[in-house]
Formats: sequence, C-alpha cells, structure tokens
Amino acid sequence: MPPTTASQSSATWLSFALLTVLCWGTYGIFLATGSENMHDAANGRMKAFLFVGIAYFLAAVLAPLLILVLSGANWDYPVKGMVLSLVAGIVGAIGALGVLLAFGAKGNPAVVMTIVFSGAPVINAIISLIVKPPANGIGSVPIQFWLGILLAVCGGALVTKYKPGPSHGPKPAAPVVAEQKA
Repeated sequence: MPPTTASQSSATWLSFALLTVLCWGTYGIFLATGSENMHDAANGRMKAFLFVGIAYFLAAVLAPLLILVLSGANWDYPVKGMVLSLVAGIVGAIGALGVLLAFGAKGNPAVVMTIVFSGAPVINAIISLIVKPPANGIGSVPIQFWLGILLAVCGGALVTKYKPGPSHGPKPAAPVVAEQKA
C-alpha cells in the first residue's frame, strides 16, 4: 500500500468525521419516528431501543469481528482496554436511552438532539482536559478554546430557543358556499 500524504490522511479522518455527523445528525429523528411507528404508547420507545440494540450488534459486533478476522488481528485484549471500551459502550447506550426517555417526556426531537449535540462536545472537551491535561497545565489552554466552549453553549441555546416549529400542512380551503337562486 503506498504511503499517504498528510493531506490525504487529514481528508480521510475528516470524511469519517463528517460521516459520523451525518449519521448522528439523523439519529434522533429516525429514533423518534421509529418509536412513534411502533404504535404502542406504553412501550413503543423501548421497542425502538431494542432495534437500536440489534443495529448496534450488527454494526458494532459483527462488522468489527469480520474486519479483525480478515485483517489477521491478534486476539490479545488487555483488561484496561476492554474495561474502558465497555464503559464507553455503556455510556453511549445510556445516552441513547436518555434520548428516548426525553422523547417520552414530550421532548421535541429537534430540540432534544440540539441540546445533546451542542452539549456533548462541551462535556467531551472538559473531560478530555481532565483525563489528558495539556503538558503545560490547564492554564496553558488558549482563550480561544474557552471562547469556543462559550459559543457552543450559546449556539445550542439559540438553536433550541428559536427553532422553527413544524409545518402543520396546508391550510384547508375555505368552504364554498353555493348561491341560492331567488
């Protein structure tokens, strides 16, 4: 395989990141409409979550297993890597469940997902600073980073507050009144 240039590798990771944005950006509305289409007010969300789990099994168990087998990967799994990866899966699944519970509590899918997707990067940035602090300490973090955090929070709040409402379809036509002949 030929070596990749820096621009090729940056384009590759960016393509994968944008794929994730597309998938996660459509996740909430598919989940909300999927649970509504279960036609079960009491259990529709859990039925939808069950199918999310089946999808995770297909995409997150079978696909990597096939890739590992085809690539000839070794089967050594360090305990710390397994535990942290399992925790990542658990918090991801709890997050998906939280989204469904928010929908069940009458949260609008567009608003819920805006809060999730504007809040999650902020939490990620803060936790990342704690888990893997900069070499020169937190004080060395540029002011632009903190400004970005503030803008992400404000942007999420503005999108949530001013999100346009859904269309209620075309207005019904005015009734036609027949003229009576005298």
